[in-house]
Amino acid sequence: MKRIASFEVDHTKLRPGLYLSRVDGKAGCEVSTFDIRLTAPNHEPPVDMPALHTIEHLGATFLRNGERKEDIVYFGPMGCRTGCYLVMFGKLSPEDVIGLVESMCEFIMRYEGDIPGATPAECGNWREQNLAEAKYYVSRYLRALRTERNTKYPA
Repeated sequence: MKRIASFEVDHTKLRPGLYLSRVDGKAGCEVSTFDIRLTAPNHEPPVDMPALHTIEHLGATFLRNGERKEDIVYFGPMGCRTGCYLVMFGKLSPEDVIGLVESMCEFIMRYEGDIPGATPAECGNWREQNLAEAKYYVSRYLRALRTERNTKYPA
């Protein structure tokens, strides 16, 4: 079986950042997948599940209600819990979306109140949320993103 592209990335070298994972296309439609790497894989513990769940709910709410809502295909957590995937229509670069990602992080850091979609009717695990921890992970990610400007996979 052919190895998928994401397994070709040396995860021991990844740091928090925004990385273009892949661009796919079919029938004239292109989509870009970005890794929003909140923690350094294999160097730091993965993101706490309730915090990651809250980041998913708030991030998706922000992205699907914002200026670029028509460009959003998907936003959600990575299975390894070191970050989230952002999938958008178009052949894009990290530089094309870094402002959007920063705005999403700022939204999460300012957010107060009930988590959108966190009711039994709206979510299969609605109780597992942690806004304070979500803000912690997002604030350290945003600081690293602005300091390091990690937008390309390390060699």
